This record gives sequence, structure tokens and C-alpha cells, in this order.
Amino acid sequence: MDTLSKSNIQNMLHTGIISVKFTKKDGSERVMKCTLMEGIIKPHEKTTEREKKVNEDLISVWDVEKDAWRSFRYDSILEVHK
Repeated sequence: MDTLSKSNIQNMLHTGIISVKFTKKDGSERVMKCTLMEGIIKPHEKTTEREKKVNEDLISVWDVEKDAWRSFRYDSILEVHK
């Protein structure tokens, strides 16, 4: 991966749809078209009362193809394309 910082990726997500290639937990690779743009994302619907601990290693995004929230580890990113 080129030297994109986590904040650079977050900025790209807030301004458009990007393609992220990353390694999943099971070792397989996945390419996801995702965004954090207002008007495209849907609010997260809380289904339980438990508080989820924030994991700074994860980036939560809206998967535009699956129409759902997904996340991946920043250190698992292989490629990022606009």
C-alpha cells in the first residue's frame, strides 16, 4: 500500500466512494467499495444496550454494494483507489 495515513483514508471516505483492497481475518483478500459520505450512509441502528468499546485499529465504513456497515483493520489495507 502507498503511504496513506488513516486520516487521509478517512478524508477520502468522507468526500467520495473509494475502493479498498484488504486482507480479511481469515487471510483471504477482499475489495470493497465504501464511503462515509453524508446522504449515502445510513445511521447505525442500535439493537442492544451494551456499549461497544472503540477499536482505533478499525475503520468502519458504509459498503455501497452490500448496503450495510462493515469494517476492516487499517493495518490490513493493501490498496486504496478513488
